[in-house]
Amino acid sequence: MRRLHGARWGLLALAAVLGFAWIQFSRSPAGAQEHTPAQGARVGLMAPDFTLSRLDGQPVSLSELRGQAVVLNFWATWCPPCRAEMPALERVYQAHREDGVVVLGVNQGETGAAVNPFLKEFGISFPVLLDAQGNVGRLYRVQALPTTYFIDRQGMIRDMVIGGPMSEALLQSKLATLLGE
Repeated sequence: MRRLHGARWGLLALAAVLGFAWIQFSRSPAGAQEHTPAQGARVGLMAPDFTLSRLDGQPVSLSELRGQAVVLNFWATWCPPCRAEMPALERVYQAHREDGVVVLGVNQGETGAAVNPFLKEFGISFPVLLDAQGNVGRLYRVQALPTTYFIDRQGMIRDMVIGGPMSEALLQSKLATLLGE
């Protein structure tokens, strides 16, 4: 009986050592900030690059916006919180675009025919991109609309908000942090 009890402790100790070793070897190196597809988009990592078309058909790549702070907002016309926060996003864009802030609206799964009337209704002037197949939404692991990422001038995700609607005051506070004010 004593031998069996000792063997159990030995197996438990071996499992603990192997578990600790697995954790150590599978961790990212300290300071690692590169994006890997399995990780998706997370605060503290570089924002995954993508290219989508604007409503006029012109392609826009996130990497082309390096040097500017980006508010990346995933939304849809049918989403009530998205509709509610659009005026605040437009006001923040108007107030900060001269400071090098870009608001990018990434519409999820809709066509230009559905999006255009919405933009006119709300007076939206910031760039809106169409993610008709939802590929960029999947890349960013968007699970709820709206979802907004705050990306610094070097392309690093500094903050995110899942859900909404965001108020203008919240957007301003996130931008102040992003811009180092």
